Amino acid sequence: MRLARAGRWVTLVGLVLLAGVYLRALAFTPIERSQGPAQKIFYLHMPAAVWAELAMVLVGLAGVFYLFLKDPRLDRFAAASAEAGTVFAAIVLTTGPIWGKPIWGTWWSWDARLTLTLLLFFLYMGYLLLRSATPDPALRARYSAVLGICGLVLVPFIHLSTVMFRTLHPAPIVLKPSQPSLPGSMLITLLFSFGVFTLLYIGFVMQRYGLSLLREELAARERAAAVARGRGGGGGDGGDDA
Repeated sequence: MRLARAGRWVTLVGLVLLAGVYLRALAFTPIERSQGPAQKIFYLHMPAAVWAELAMVLVGLAGVFYLFLKDPRLDRFAAASAEAGTVFAAIVLTTGPIWGKPIWGTWWSWDARLTLTLLLFFLYMGYLLLRSATPDPALRARYSAVLGICGLVLVPFIHLSTVMFRTLHPAPIVLKPSQPSLPGSMLITLLFSFGVFTLLYIGFVMQRYGLSLLREELAARERAAAVARGRGGGGGDGGDDA
């Protein structure tokens, strides 16, 4: 419970700092010449996209190690990371059309990056549905690990989609081998936002991990109480028969 409470505080701090990100973006960061004020949503959209991908990378890596080590902590962490990633993927798919409409003239286009990001979101949803539909903990962890590894394989295709396919998205301007293409003030705002989203990811994972641990402890106590009641009932019946 202590971990979940600490996670709530970390998340709260992250949300307050997120307001600071947009104060800086709106008041102290210059307007991009070709896109105008609509570009300001970039400071929310891109960090959310990066963490939607990184969260799935961590889910997949935790799944790989779980299959070898069978450590329930890895499964617990993967589940928490998947829930956080689902939130970030939903932010990406919400802010993307809002940004794209004034720039591209359409809310949605089935280009490679958009389609693969939507597939990532569906993969997150499938992962969570699989966990909720599998009551056996060992099977749930094993099946989830395999699905998480599939998501890990998908992530590089999302990031490289602008290079591999013709898309409406521009080529990477920050995450690329050469220097970032953003002006200094915009880059500072973006890095500030990325730090805030990192804090939000940590807070989300701490909360979900702590709550998962608490649920497991409660379930173990209920099983122990049921066993104790069964033994007590059995002993009573034996006494009556005697």
